[in-house]
Amino acid sequence: MGMAMREQVVIIVGAGPSGLATSACLKNLCIPNVVIERDDCSASLWKKRCYDRLNLHLGKEFCELPHFPFPPDAPTFISKIDFIKYIDDYSTRFGVEPLFSREVIEATYDREVQRWILHVTNTCTKNVECYSGRFLVVATGENSEGIIPEIPGLPDFEGEVLHSSQFKSGRTHSGQNVLVVGCGNSGMEIALDLSIHGADASIVVRNPIHVMNKELIHMGMRLLRYFPLGLVDRLMVACSQWLYGNTSQFGIRRPEEGPFLLKRKTGRSPILDQGTFNKIKSGDIKVLPAIAHIRGKEVDFSNGEKKVFDAIILATGYKSAIKAWLKDEEEIFNEDGMPRAKYPNHWRGPNGLYCAGLSRRGLFGVSEDAMNIANDIYSLFRDGLNSERGL
Repeated sequence: MGMAMREQVVIIVGAGPSGLATSACLKNLCIPNVVIERDDCSASLWKKRCYDRLNLHLGKEFCELPHFPFPPDAPTFISKIDFIKYIDDYSTRFGVEPLFSREVIEATYDREVQRWILHVTNTCTKNVECYSGRFLVVATGENSEGIIPEIPGLPDFEGEVLHSSQFKSGRTHSGQNVLVVGCGNSGMEIALDLSIHGADASIVVRNPIHVMNKELIHMGMRLLRYFPLGLVDRLMVACSQWLYGNTSQFGIRRPEEGPFLLKRKTGRSPILDQGTFNKIKSGDIKVLPAIAHIRGKEVDFSNGEKKVFDAIILATGYKSAIKAWLKDEEEIFNEDGMPRAKYPNHWRGPNGLYCAGLSRRGLFGVSEDAMNIANDIYSLFRDGLNSERGL
């Protein structure tokens, strides 16, 4: 259509920790690259879509990005504010300057010229830009779009419905009856925040979950460096039973498989308790089973119980939006937009296509992916240059 083609060696889509880390690793190897981001800032999930009380759940040694450790005097568990500062300092340190407000319309591989072609909308000017790159890195993350579950009657609920990405603080719900749907770490922390700020909080717990604390998981991750996963899992479960007792009497069943095995197989993390369990034990936070139906403001549960709520907060997770713009790559990504290949082979696809931050291994997996991708591109880029020079 006459648009000027912007030629790049590597195009990185997404300016979260995955995209920034990959760009930094490539820059460290003198590989030219550009980062394209649909939002108006880097790390927008952390800056715009996280609740106020969120801190990093893992120790700092498992959350560092490549070539940039946290200061020695930094606390073991980094706050949200300090992590955002760390991300911004990281970009400055490596000179990563993403192109913001660029939404990828589609990305296709041109086999004739052996390059990736991206059509991108500049959401500020409404102009369409065209990019061409030898390599494409998908770094849009696992948390692109909030999942809204299909619950009978939810669209007609007469109170307020929020996804967890829209929740900031329980202050706005003080004095209200609030139901949290989803019993992952976000759901548990949101229920705690609601209770602390004077809401009558309830949480739906449908599936078995492990309840740990951050210190216990931190110890377990260190032990995994030296001992088999099964042994560490047994130790974690024994410690959890000693700390929390029989959680099933409070409506929380433990899974049969250990916490680290479940994380590896399903990507689901154990609950890192911040004080929620004591609130559950005291009755300040009520545990409820699956929702059967919603009528008006009344919610019917699978055990026959009925309760009226002013608000429902959906801590029901996120999904990848890759398949909306990356065309003709069904064999690489499943219906959820996640790599079909399992860890540790998930990060590399055909034709110079790579994935960063899609291993379900948190920030530790992000760093691993970024270094693998940069080193692989470096070897191919170097070989290509040598071939062109006749070396």
